[in-house]
Amino acid sequence: MRLSPSDPSASTRAFDLLVIGDANPDVVLSGAPRRLAYGQREQLVSGGDLVLGGSGAITACGAARLGLRVAFAGRVGDDAAGRFVLDALSARGVDVTHCVVGPRPTAMTVVLADGQDRAILTSPGCLPDLTADDVPRGLARHVHVSSYFLQPALAAGLPDLLAEERAGGASTSLDTNDDPAGAWDGLAGVLPEVDVFLPNAAEAVAIAARLADQHPHPPSVEEAAALLGALGPLVAVKDGAEGALAWDAGRIVRVPAVPMEPVDTVGAGDSFDAGLIAARLRGLDLRECLRVAVTCGSLSTQAAGGTAAQPTWKEL
Repeated sequence: MRLSPSDPSASTRAFDLLVIGDANPDVVLSGAPRRLAYGQREQLVSGGDLVLGGSGAITACGAARLGLRVAFAGRVGDDAAGRFVLDALSARGVDVTHCVVGPRPTAMTVVLADGQDRAILTSPGCLPDLTADDVPRGLARHVHVSSYFLQPALAAGLPDLLAEERAGGASTSLDTNDDPAGAWDGLAGVLPEVDVFLPNAAEAVAIAARLADQHPHPPSVEEAAALLGALGPLVAVKDGAEGALAWDAGRIVRVPAVPMEPVDTVGAGDSFDAGLIAARLRGLDLRECLRVAVTCGSLSTQAAGGTAAQPTWKEL
């Protein structure tokens, strides 16, 4: 049974949203060269910023900016990077009391941005240590999980965790983000426990192709959304310059992109997630949820890093 986002059994919980996932410092270098010069060569770029990163952290900040009561559950190290992450989340109104501080170092990411494209180099640090046992139950009306493939121990316990939350009245969502291994394994068991699945177009096609390996040709974005939706979730796909589309119970809904010249596209998909979750918890219909999500993602590109330009609900 798919629970309503306004299910009364979840209405008295301490938070609107619990985000489970990754948080790390991002070093964002703008105007990065397409080919790095090894051999002790030094190359100059047009800009650099140290910002809060991690798909989960950016989603949590975007949702808090939109007025939700947000808690974050993840792992950081007992180091300067971990303190930076916790301070940045707290400063943006996100509760971090359920974040585990452990002995392994905090994850670190370098983003090499070239216009709207980027390469991402991540040292996972303590991310693989997060497990379902680290996550509090019954805390929020909605539970969102990010970066599935960077957290294999969490992924192993995720079907039971999400099933337990849904049984208690919460709704659930998942954004896998990229799979560095390119295998896209393990999702058949978890998607039936997900109310809203939030891939981008490339991820949706790759995951659908993996789940339906007898498919005669690589699926289109629309076919991929339908294949994934057949497992149970509403599927909302970020489709870049084409905007976004959703598949729900056999129907496709599309909304256009918001024309905008981006400063930095890092985290735009995570701000999309925050917007869709916030709109859904407000009870908006599917098309309006997509419009809010696309607008949040677009506005977030107007400053360096994933959180600096995230909008308030009033600004939407």
